[in-house]
Parts: sequence; C-alpha cells; structure tokens
Amino acid sequence: MISAMKPSVAKFHGICRRIVTAVAAIIVALSFTACNNEPETSIKDPYYNFDMLTRIVGDHYCFFEQKDIDWPKLCAEYRQRIKPETKQVELFTIMAELLNELKDGHVNLSSPFTTSYYRKWWSDYPQDFNLRTLQEYYLKFNYFSTSGMSYKMLNGDVGYVYFPSFSTTVSESALDYVLAILADSKGLIIDIRNNGGGMLTNINTFVGRFIDKEFTGGYIHHKLSPAPNDFSAGYPVVYKPCDKERKQYLDRPILVLTNRSCFSAANDFTSVMKELPNVRIVGARTGGGGGLPFSSELPNGWAVRFSACPINNCRDEVTEFGIDPSPGCEVHCTPQELAAGKDAILDFALRLLQNPNPQYSY
Repeated sequence: MISAMKPSVAKFHGICRRIVTAVAAIIVALSFTACNNEPETSIKDPYYNFDMLTRIVGDHYCFFEQKDIDWPKLCAEYRQRIKPETKQVELFTIMAELLNELKDGHVNLSSPFTTSYYRKWWSDYPQDFNLRTLQEYYLKFNYFSTSGMSYKMLNGDVGYVYFPSFSTTVSESALDYVLAILADSKGLIIDIRNNGGGMLTNINTFVGRFIDKEFTGGYIHHKLSPAPNDFSAGYPVVYKPCDKERKQYLDRPILVLTNRSCFSAANDFTSVMKELPNVRIVGARTGGGGGLPFSSELPNGWAVRFSACPINNCRDEVTEFGIDPSPGCEVHCTPQELAAGKDAILDFALRLLQNPNPQYSY
C-alpha cells in the first residue's frame, strides 16, 4: 500500500499515475479527432477519392501498353471536371467515364446506388444468337439438363452441349453422364455463345475430357511493381487429362460455337480449345477479357474492380481483345434469320460435321 511506502516512493507513484492519466487523455482526444474529423473530411473529399482511384488503377491495371493508354494524361483531364462541391453522384459519373476509357468489361466501379460497366465490348457487335430460336427450332423444347448444361443428340448423330455460364460449377459426374449419352455421336458441338465467363476451374474440367496428355494452354503474368510494364515471367497453365475412370471424347471432331458475348473464362476456354488438333472454333470473334480481376476499395467505401494479371495463350500472346474463329469458320446470324428460326452458326457446324467430305478437314 502507498501509506506503507517511503514518502519519495509514494510521491513517485503518484506522479506516474498522473502522467499515465494525462497521456491516456491525450490519446483518447487524438483518437477522437482522428476518427471523427480528419477521415470524415477525407471520405467526403472528391479530389481525395478520385486521386485514390487513379493511383490504385495506375499501379495495378495490366493493359495500358496493349491499349496505348496514357493513364496520367487521362486522369489529369478528368480531374479538371471535379470541384470542391462536386456531389457523390456526379463524382461517380466522372470516375465511371474515366474507367470506360480502358474499354474493358472487367472494369467496374460499385457504389450503394449503382455499378458502372463498360458494355461496348459487346453492344457494338451483332448478337449472333437467340436462345428461343435454339430451344424451339433445334432442341424442340426437349433436352437433358445438368450442371448448367443443356444437351441432346441433334440429327441423330451429332452431340450438342449448350453451356451459357462458367459461373455454374460443372461436376465430373455430370460430364460423365453427358459424354456417355452422347458417346455414339460422330462429332461434338459445344455452344458457349452468350457465356459471360465465371470460374476458370470449369476450363480444367472440360479440357481434361478432350486430351490424352498434359499440355500448356496459356501463361499468367503477375504485376511486380507499380511501373506500367513490370510483370513477372509467364507462369504456365498446365491442363491434364481427367482420371482414367472418367468418360473422354477423343479422336473425333469438336466444334466450339462463339459470339461476341463470350467473355473472360469463356474467352480463355476458347483460347485453350482452339489449340487442340481436333477442335475448330465456329462463329464470331469472342469478346475478350483476358485478365484476372483485382478488387480494391476507395476511402468513401466504393469498390473498384479491374484486370490486373494478363492470361495469355499457349504462345504467350495477349487474349484481351478476343479469339478469332478458326480459318474458314467465321459465321454470323442476322436478326431476321434468327427470328425466322434459322441459326446460321449452328447450321454451319451441323453441315461441317455431317458432310462425309467436309471442306474443312480435321
């Protein structure tokens, strides 16, 4: 107890208690100020949020060089549109328009009231597909479905699988059923038109059914520093055959049907499948999206997402701008034909597989 201490010791402890109390009070006061004044001002400041957005994207976006984009110049131009009194909705519009300059469907700015999205990667091109036409005139509203896939035998001897989204997980057992039911087909059509992407793991599941040995299907590069072109060497993406007890589809022709609305994982799937010797890509050029997305948050709580790691093809070439059809296999559908029940891309694929002496040999 203090009363039992010598006066000098007791006095010392008393001074210490007063110092500790004073320091604690200062810390609380500073914490209160930091939590309630300075960040609050920063969160509302349009310049601060704009500058953070441009810095985050500038440090991590991966296609500046390929798209010939002068990011600092663009940022300076758009910053001039901001005023101290700029409201949140107006600020969002300015930021979204800046991000649209990247012309990248992987780029989004999300706020509580809306999300920006660059649509011109597909909206300025023909659709080349109509789901109702497919279901009514080709599938006859009568088909099997599993793991997001619709499938059946067309014209008695052509296997057909429609897979509209890589966001749905394809199970190994589901693919076993699909390939077992389509086992007697002379060729296989995999229709991924309007597939906006999803999980890259689905690519491994599919590709493993069409190969009998490992092969490198692409390369991923990682950003090493904020410098615009500072990337790692390519990390190989290796695809392996499925387990031996699984159903495979080998040594027969496979056609992958594409349109401009094939994006991201669907774009990568097209890139990989195009390299297989028995595969042809039929339809229109895909929409691209050859980068792994990166996400971050601005001081005001808005989220930004954009491409940060390029996924290149097996020759380490950029796939961001889309994958072309195989030579001689570019086909388009007019809206008038689709409305009348005619799918020119699917018709071309069926003729290619059913012609005993096809113009394009495998």
